[in-house]
Amino acid sequence: MFTVYILCSKKTDRLYIGFTRNLIKRLQFHNSGLNKSTKFGIPWEIVYIEEYVHLKQATQRERFLKRQRNRIFYNKLIQSYRSGSDAPSTRGLGA
Repeated sequence: MFTVYILCSKKTDRLYIGFTRNLIKRLQFHNSGLNKSTKFGIPWEIVYIEEYVHLKQATQRERFLKRQRNRIFYNKLIQSYRSGSDAPSTRGLGA
C-alpha cells in the first residue's frame, strides 16, 4: 500500500506533498530534521492522506498534487478530507 500525503508545518504553515509506504516512519523522518526540504518547518503534521495499491497510481497523484501550486486548491482538498465529504483513502483500491 502506498500513501500520498500532505503535511503542514505548524511553524511556518507551509505544505509539503509526498508519498511513502510507511507514513508514520516518514513523518518521523520529516520531523527529525534530516530532510533538507522540511527541516526548517518542524514540527510537521499530517493534514491529508490518500492510499493506493499501485506505485504508479501514487506517483501520478503526487505529481498532480505538486503541479497544482494553488493554496486555495489545497485548502479545499484538506477541508473536504477533514469533513469526511471526500473519501480519498478508497482511491486505487478498486472501490
